[in-house]
Amino acid sequence: MASRVDHAALFAATPSPYLVLGPDLVIVDVNRAYLEATGRTREDLLGEHIFTAFPNNPADPEADGVHNLKTSLHRVLSSRRPDTMALQKYDIPVMGRPGAFEERWWSPVNTPVTGPDGQVSYIIHRVEDVTAFVKAHQAAHPASVQVGQRLEKAQALEAELYARARELQRLNEELRHAHTREREVAVTLQEAMLHAPDLAHHGNVAVRYLPATGSLNVCGDWYDVVDIPPDQLAVAVGDVIGHGLEAAAVMGMLRSALSASIRALERPAQALEVLGLYARSVEAALGTTTFQAIVDTRSRLISYSNAGHPPPVLVHRDGSCELLDQATDPPLGARPQHVARPQATLPYKPEDTLVLYTDGLIERRGEDIDAGLGRLTDVLSEFRRLGTEQLADTVLAHLDVSSGGRDDIALIVVRL
Repeated sequence: MASRVDHAALFAATPSPYLVLGPDLVIVDVNRAYLEATGRTREDLLGEHIFTAFPNNPADPEADGVHNLKTSLHRVLSSRRPDTMALQKYDIPVMGRPGAFEERWWSPVNTPVTGPDGQVSYIIHRVEDVTAFVKAHQAAHPASVQVGQRLEKAQALEAELYARARELQRLNEELRHAHTREREVAVTLQEAMLHAPDLAHHGNVAVRYLPATGSLNVCGDWYDVVDIPPDQLAVAVGDVIGHGLEAAAVMGMLRSALSASIRALERPAQALEVLGLYARSVEAALGTTTFQAIVDTRSRLISYSNAGHPPPVLVHRDGSCELLDQATDPPLGARPQHVARPQATLPYKPEDTLVLYTDGLIERRGEDIDAGLGRLTDVLSEFRRLGTEQLADTVLAHLDVSSGGRDDIALIVVRL
């Protein structure tokens, strides 16, 4: 049914006034309701910068509608999140009367539309014209004006609306600043826990980390890249159950433990056995899935062990894909007694590509995981000749998670 919906007709017919702005704030589309609300034609608006079409009222030097709207639009461009504005007094020019402005009151919402690269392609500017409501209350509740006293506004309601709008805007700004500080702390914590110093030695390795949309930019997924001299490279991914700071804290402990274990033992299966024993002493660690591999550049062998994690993919130069699914075991702590973990080896050739990921990359609600795995292998096969950085971004874009998904995502792409 969705393929037969005429979205252009829906946009034109919707009763709320809408503008569509480019990232340069130039008007690229407008619906009929907006034209009726402002007394404009499409020719008046299309191709115009929004603040050229609707400038400040020079007769009202204290008007802040343009400033507030500009701040909101730039906030949307930088945050890529919707922004609901407080009630605004924003007078508009009267058509056919140069220099004349008409008093108008609006309730605006600005919503970003992101492109495949995750950047804002358009901003949907929706307004509700509440001028009639405001003026009706002004007429019903006129303010008394004392002799010799000049009020900022002629009517008490207008002054009250301004005060409430500004207070709401101030509170919103404080909340945004508090949320920004909280996110900065969370991001700093996550970056410290995901720090992989050996990654800097490998231009052939690309990593991506995307927390679930709506989170604080922290999650329970992780990746790790470890040099094991003289000619081995250990790579790992893991996924703690849950989201947010608690999952991130557990992730940090498990990642550190596995990183130390693989350095000391140099065998993926044994490293996961040690991690499984450690996980029993960490609250909320049970059920974690993880995959550990060692790439031996001398023998051109990949040895690996898997604790309940989706299988990585080895992409050959001819485009064929091989799943690393021969050493799969339950997640950490799933067995009541300790059992040795399996380990498998797989040969590779120069210019093959190894791809590790967490389940947020391929899993979709109501869909079998094999469908997502099929999409991943198709993309990897088609774009296998890209460099690792480009290939990582292409995978995220083609699986529609460039800006994050419902679940956390970690991704490692290694050109062998």
